[in-house]
Amino acid sequence: MSHTKADNPASAETPERSQNILKLAFASLGVVFGDIGTSPLYAMREALHHVTGGSPDALRDSVIGVASLFIWALIIIVTFKYVFLLMRADNRGEGGILSLVVLVETVTKRKGGFALFLGIIGAAFFFGDAMITPAISVVSAVEGLTVINSSFEPYVVPLALAILLFLFLVQYHGTAGVAAFFAPVTFVWFLVLGVLGLMHIGDDPAILNAFNPLYAARVLIHQPGLSLLVLGGVFLAITGGEALYADLGHFGKKPIRLAWICVVFPGLVFNYLGQGAFLHSNPDAISNPFYLMAPSWALIPLVILATLVTVIASQAVITGAFSIAQQAISLGLLPRMNITHTSESESGQIYIGQINWILLVGVILLVLVFKSSTNLAAAYGIAVNTSMLIDTLLATIFFWKSRNLPPALVIPALIGIFFIEATFFAANSLKISHGGYMPILIGAAIIMMMITWMKGRAALVAKLRRDSVELAGLLESLERRQPTRVAGAAVFLQTDPIYAPSALMHNLKHNRVLHDILVFITVETSDEPRVPRSERVTVKRLPLGAWLVEAHFGYMEQPDVPAALRACEPFGLSIDPRQASYFLGRRALRTSARSSLPFWQQRLFIMLANQSARAIEFFRIPPDRVVELGMQLSI
Repeated sequence: MSHTKADNPASAETPERSQNILKLAFASLGVVFGDIGTSPLYAMREALHHVTGGSPDALRDSVIGVASLFIWALIIIVTFKYVFLLMRADNRGEGGILSLVVLVETVTKRKGGFALFLGIIGAAFFFGDAMITPAISVVSAVEGLTVINSSFEPYVVPLALAILLFLFLVQYHGTAGVAAFFAPVTFVWFLVLGVLGLMHIGDDPAILNAFNPLYAARVLIHQPGLSLLVLGGVFLAITGGEALYADLGHFGKKPIRLAWICVVFPGLVFNYLGQGAFLHSNPDAISNPFYLMAPSWALIPLVILATLVTVIASQAVITGAFSIAQQAISLGLLPRMNITHTSESESGQIYIGQINWILLVGVILLVLVFKSSTNLAAAYGIAVNTSMLIDTLLATIFFWKSRNLPPALVIPALIGIFFIEATFFAANSLKISHGGYMPILIGAAIIMMMITWMKGRAALVAKLRRDSVELAGLLESLERRQPTRVAGAAVFLQTDPIYAPSALMHNLKHNRVLHDILVFITVETSDEPRVPRSERVTVKRLPLGAWLVEAHFGYMEQPDVPAALRACEPFGLSIDPRQASYFLGRRALRTSARSSLPFWQQRLFIMLANQSARAIEFFRIPPDRVVELGMQLSI
């Protein structure tokens, strides 16, 4: 997934640049649009099965009205909000809910608080979405086999589980080898969607009235008892819309907008119109309108193509979960986890083992519990809807404060969108007792984990500061009565540049020696997604000839201490990171009756801390050059 500067207004429009935009637009089809592209498999069925029945004229009005709801939801929520509006709220080219949190904190000049809490909720529910999307997408695709032959029904769940298991097992190897096939397969999929729809629009040309929003309004006004049930199904058509914003940094604004307007949006609209016209002519096809409107000879190829696309859509969501986790770790919302870069050339392709296995367990449980896409649809929607509402709230604050666009125009539009999404949320809330509780439980568990981690770290830092001495004062006293010095360079990692690290204190207490070259390094996460090499480090001289280094990494970057040390050479600090000795403090945490955290939260924090990746792997420190000094510490 390449990062592009295609949206830099200062650069001139050239044939080469235009060609690059086209290539990126084509590539984005395989990453950005897989989730929303699989919605036709089940969305129309779930929205319409509440309103089929009654007289033919009433049925026609209902079908046209529901199709109109689909079209205008895609126009208002996806096209206007995400494609045109939110893409203007980028943090140096990066999008996504945590990037939006950082932007809001920047324009409001307030860190933490309301914006961060909203970001925590949004990120938590994204992980819930990352479990449900692969489950419902793959199951709905495999269910096409039952249209070919009903005797396949007992094999739907086992086959879906086998596909999902294979998908998660190959994550470690990265997607570079197969990513080249993603875009062509997804492009063919959207062509097939459009062609299938166009083949059946002629079944009832009156379906074209769906472009008139009055038909959408009639469904909501004339059938208020059913409207919320219908909206719960309609919302399924826009799940995946948030991926357009989240993947902004991988492709840029113009390529994503071009792919949406020219390929994705027409394919989806034609298919929904075709399904609506086909259902009016064949009301019994409501059990699976997508597959039933295909010619019998095309069913097997269509099932195979749909399965491939759902795997691609699942891959995109899984990759998104890795990216969100990386940002959450950098922002201090999750414990450190080992991050593996699966591509030497593409910085966005990463693998996080703990996240991968948690997602796999969640997906398997969802498939085993719900067993069909109809049942999974009941659990689907709430997680995505919550993230969308939070995106809108944060975007409203950002555009209000930043004056990026005229507030008098943008703020009323966003408030209107918020009320539309709130109506969808009310509709999705009806699903809670039928499975909607699942993403709520998942989201609540992750929110509690993030809050516990933040509170635990804050309590730990406060205690360490109370028990620590200032580094500069300590070095000044050691300068007056110097301990024995030994040859070589010693690097001490510290969380706070003001205070002496515990590893230094323990080394002095037990070994009573210091190296000739002393380096104290603090790793800080910037509000920017990536920090330029020229701004990677700041270097300062301390008493006793020591060096204080502050290494800056963006929240989309992997911290690398040896690389930061190599960047210090222009400032006069020249050491070989492979030959230095790295002194790390290792803490064994215990509960305390005096802690500000309740006992259960202390236990949870200690469990999370024990599962945290070791600093050696996380900061890419040479393992054979590390000295770890342990200490017991109560929270």
